[in-house]
Amino acid sequence: MTQTSPHTLHIIGGGMAGSEAAWQAANLGIPVVLHEMRPHVGTFAHQTGNYAEMVCSNSFRSDDDERNAVGLLHWEMAAADGVIMATAREHRLPAGGALAVDREAFAEAVSAKLKAHPLISFEHGEITELPTDGHWIIATGPLTSGALADSIAQETGADSLAFFDAIAPIVYAESVNMDVAWMQSRYDKGETLEEQTAYMNCPMTKDQYEAFIDALLAAEKTEFHEGETAKYFDGCLPIEVMAERGRETLRFGPMKPVGLTNAHQPDVKPYAVVQLRRDNALGTLYNIVGFQTKMKYGAQTDVFRMIPGLQDASFARLGGIHRNTFLNSPTMLDDQMRLKSRPNIRFAGQITGVEGYVESAAMGLLAGRMAAAEILGRDLPPPSNETAMGALIHHITGGAEAKTFQPMNVNFGLFPPIDAKGGRRGRKDRYKAYTDRAKEVFGQWLAGQS
Repeated sequence: MTQTSPHTLHIIGGGMAGSEAAWQAANLGIPVVLHEMRPHVGTFAHQTGNYAEMVCSNSFRSDDDERNAVGLLHWEMAAADGVIMATAREHRLPAGGALAVDREAFAEAVSAKLKAHPLISFEHGEITELPTDGHWIIATGPLTSGALADSIAQETGADSLAFFDAIAPIVYAESVNMDVAWMQSRYDKGETLEEQTAYMNCPMTKDQYEAFIDALLAAEKTEFHEGETAKYFDGCLPIEVMAERGRETLRFGPMKPVGLTNAHQPDVKPYAVVQLRRDNALGTLYNIVGFQTKMKYGAQTDVFRMIPGLQDASFARLGGIHRNTFLNSPTMLDDQMRLKSRPNIRFAGQITGVEGYVESAAMGLLAGRMAAAEILGRDLPPPSNETAMGALIHHITGGAEAKTFQPMNVNFGLFPPIDAKGGRRGRKDRYKAYTDRAKEVFGQWLAGQS
């Protein structure tokens, strides 16, 4: 085990949460050692040794900070000088109302910023057991190594909860038939023409959709080991799982045709539409939106080439599925994100039971600030649950029912209700009231730390 100074913060895991935690603590004057097992020890999903590498999607979802909970979380992270959000905006790609990034350039830039910070140093190699002394944050994400996961389970006296996460395929843009596909964001959303035409759209007739669903259901899939129960994040459901829930499920999910007009046949309404979103700044790679899959590789190419416009598609990366772990945080963590049985250890990111890149980074931001405050001898309470960050940390450290705890995206259902003075509010007005209140309260929380 690494020897540690009482004034040094050690962080295990260089993903979204670990990177953000390191940045926040270092900016508060705390020496940080960031431990990352990649590239010496690889994972199923990662391709590089970069920090903050994105593997499932290249999107941070909605950037609307006035009527969307994740957009509000973007705003809070930016207000707190978050490295993840600042770098995302520097490398954003046209994606309508979403914040999507060039994933390689993004990870390289985050890595460069961390490496340039005078108070952040790095150690590579796998840590296989819980540390016994010093200040630590474990931000190993859903791909926590088996040995460390076993150590956590032994310490807590409970088995780590298991779920399965899926990755969507990426195609080369030049292999898409643009005589069939067309460029358009849903409802032409976006302020510029580039944003309004940010997605490739592949239309399907009813017969094509039905044949696609048949092939999807019949395709050979990755099997789970005996005794494993397939639990998925709702935000990363494999398309086969959605299709098994009903033949129309995909048509009302990632393949919904609403808000789109076929540029090649404007008078013909598609029965379903498959969307592809730009994955890099060059525009040479596109990922198939919402098409996380557990199909085996050979089946993927056969089934996905049934999509009109993708008949000759060439794949830069096929989809896949892998086993992940997360804590039953309401029983294991206090409101400072510390392990109750070992309060020198905090957890952050997806391993705590938040879902998504943004939520993971936000929990890293809080863990980094809280750990720094503790080292400096200060008290830093979590932000109010009237804020997006506060709502998330409250949910995972006590607000959720432990018996039914599952990973959660940020959403307004986690916030205390808005007092509807003067009668009932419409949904848009209510969401705006949530964000207005949150921004004021979060600003006060930040001001209290200066």
